[in-house]
Amino acid sequence: MMMWVARRFLSSVAQRGQHVGQSGLLRRPHRGSLPEMELRYLQCTCCWRSRVPVAGFETLNATLSSSSAPPCDEDNRSLDACYTSEQRAVILQLLNNATEAELAGVKLLRGRKSVNIVEYRTKNGPFKTLESVVNVPLLKHKSAVIVFNSILNPPKKEKKVKIQLAKFIRPEVDRSWLEEASSIVSIVCGTNKIAWAHVDRGMTVLDWRQLECPNFLRGTYLASAYLTDISSVVSVLPSADFYIVEKTSISVQNTALFPIMAHMRTVEAMLFALLEPRNSQPESIVPPKVLNMMRTAVGRHFGLMVGESRTSGAQTVRQMMTESVTQKFPRLNFPQELLMKYRNSFQMGRGRGGEELCDALLQAVAFYELLCESSR
Repeated sequence: MMMWVARRFLSSVAQRGQHVGQSGLLRRPHRGSLPEMELRYLQCTCCWRSRVPVAGFETLNATLSSSSAPPCDEDNRSLDACYTSEQRAVILQLLNNATEAELAGVKLLRGRKSVNIVEYRTKNGPFKTLESVVNVPLLKHKSAVIVFNSILNPPKKEKKVKIQLAKFIRPEVDRSWLEEASSIVSIVCGTNKIAWAHVDRGMTVLDWRQLECPNFLRGTYLASAYLTDISSVVSVLPSADFYIVEKTSISVQNTALFPIMAHMRTVEAMLFALLEPRNSQPESIVPPKVLNMMRTAVGRHFGLMVGESRTSGAQTVRQMMTESVTQKFPRLNFPQELLMKYRNSFQMGRGRGGEELCDALLQAVAFYELLCESSR
């Protein structure tokens, strides 16, 4: 209603200007009235088609035309017409010369799309026009526009603060010793089992399993019963440069969890005692073989924290297993026998109790990745 009233008013004003022979909307009036104003057209989303004349207004399109062009996916122009010659040269330079890893750093080009670009240009030669890029499988018009804009305006990478090793492992170890390690065994204790993952420096899983411990949390905490269960696990653990034992973050203020806390501390202490070699020369400089890694540090590394609590890592592990067979450079490499053994173990609702297995694997991956970040 208000728009209709405004249009009728402006139309009557324009007609009066025409009757008096003036070229503008308003003729110059007598002293004390409004000055002569230049004819303009209001172009907004609701009335630009009717080009309603308005005195003294700058149009929205005129303001924006100098800084940006209409989106390419909303008109009939070709992709090449949407960019200047310099911009086209920059885009084609990257698409024709970047490796798969470099292409994966561009928005929307992670995964199969970067592989498709390399395969397409290998088979058909370099891209000569931007329009030819839409011939690449999985890259359509709208996706191509986002890719091109991301190449021209790459997101700014924030500098990551180097993570100090002392913040996520105990006891403190000289970084050079950790960097020389060829493999580690990551150990996680549950209420009735112990799980471990043996991972080498090349991010390949060498061993991954768990053992039941029937004497855990049964009646009193008998040292002999705990020693029997833990010794049976230690006897089958693979040899490694370091053993990383998960350090739980149970609050001491929750008295209901005291039995669980006592259980975890007992297992942790026995693992340290059984795995740490006896040094006959106390003064010699030998790095400790058993280290603690905070459970919360692993949770934050993988984005599994909800407040101060950590959620399940099963989905993250399933994704790593899938990437191991679908990507050329996966985050983690699994042997075929382990993939076959655990491919259905971490599905939702199966209730197979694989959380300790997931946690042991995630702790190993987090250890290597955090070590790599802190070494940069």
